[in-house]
Amino acid sequence: MAQLSDDCFAFGGPMMSVDEAVGLITTRVNAIVDLETVALVDADGRVLVRDVAAPLPLPPFTNSAVDGYALRNADLPESAERAFPLDGRIQAGGLAQAPIKPGHTARIFTGAPMPPDADTVFMQEDVRIDDSGRIVLPPGLKRGANVRPAGEDIPQGHVALRAGQRLRPQHVALAAAFGLTGLEVVRRIRVAVFSTGDELASPGEPRTASQLFDSNRFMLMAMLRRLGCEVSDLGILRDEQTSLANGLKQVAGHHDLILTTGGVSTGEEDHVKAAVESIGSLVLWRMAIKPGRPVAMGIIGGTPLIGLPGNPVASFVTFAHVVRPTVLALAGGLPEPLTPIPLRAAFTYKKKAGRREYVRASLRRAQDGALEAIKFPREGAGLLSSLVETDGLVELGEDITNVEPGQDVGFLSYAGLL
Repeated sequence: MAQLSDDCFAFGGPMMSVDEAVGLITTRVNAIVDLETVALVDADGRVLVRDVAAPLPLPPFTNSAVDGYALRNADLPESAERAFPLDGRIQAGGLAQAPIKPGHTARIFTGAPMPPDADTVFMQEDVRIDDSGRIVLPPGLKRGANVRPAGEDIPQGHVALRAGQRLRPQHVALAAAFGLTGLEVVRRIRVAVFSTGDELASPGEPRTASQLFDSNRFMLMAMLRRLGCEVSDLGILRDEQTSLANGLKQVAGHHDLILTTGGVSTGEEDHVKAAVESIGSLVLWRMAIKPGRPVAMGIIGGTPLIGLPGNPVASFVTFAHVVRPTVLALAGGLPEPLTPIPLRAAFTYKKKAGRREYVRASLRRAQDGALEAIKFPREGAGLLSSLVETDGLVELGEDITNVEPGQDVGFLSYAGLL
């Protein structure tokens, strides 16, 4: 299991900035050391353990980039078109063992190996065939045109995949292009997830008139699985300190991370803080972020715990900015900072200095062609519709206090958050 020292989140002030909190997490969390080899089809989303050097060049042989006609550089037409007798036909997957005869050309297809001594290919659209059946090639083409040299993409021995890289489909494709069948990765991070609150009922169970169906837990589990985690669903723990403490203590030794939602605010019925302090160490429970200020970070028997707010939007936002980098750090992954894309605001907004805020927004194309962010008309952190009906989050840094239409802002697409 992951182990943390009791002071790894220590902070003297009342609230910690997002960057400070994430920095402490990612630099102090001990990465998992358990490894496994998985088939390529199962490697997406996993964290690579070792560098992968190219075992062969890509492409592995010099080949034609187009359908056309190959010839030797010495025979290139210079000032006028020239007719060439046809000398052979080379298809993709075939062999080109014999050189082209001087003054001749060969029919060649995309991906087919270049014949010996040939170094240039004319596209079939640029040539014509004369009455005698000869191939007429125009002048002006440079040597090497329309040819992919061996190793043009990646030379043999080049480190093509880095240790700590979270694998995506394009990385899997590259490994396959090298002829690999599996990759060594960190085992899946084991995360225990539960919600807290007497006001919650699980979908499929009876719900009283004063209860809500628990949505946060399912959202968080889906987000964790997108990060490649192995998730344990612990259901709902009721608002009682002893029950919460026992539930946390039981799972701490069998998981790498404990993730809760709800019960971390300052109300007298919010018991997560006291429960954690009774069996471990709670070292942070407020962050300078909106939505999502009440975020608890603690340690139970060496296992990190993150307690997210109960409002679904706040839970979503803090997951992306706190849980995501924690999971990557536990897996030994390279940092993947969320980089906002600059675009134009089409709304007015005011905020307090000293905290980072995230505004739910949709994108539209303005009359001048520029992308604009349209603010969701309502601001409640409990509005799931605001996540469903928007495209992402406008990030407003700690120094920003006012946004006016036409102002440049940073936009984080939901698609890029995981």
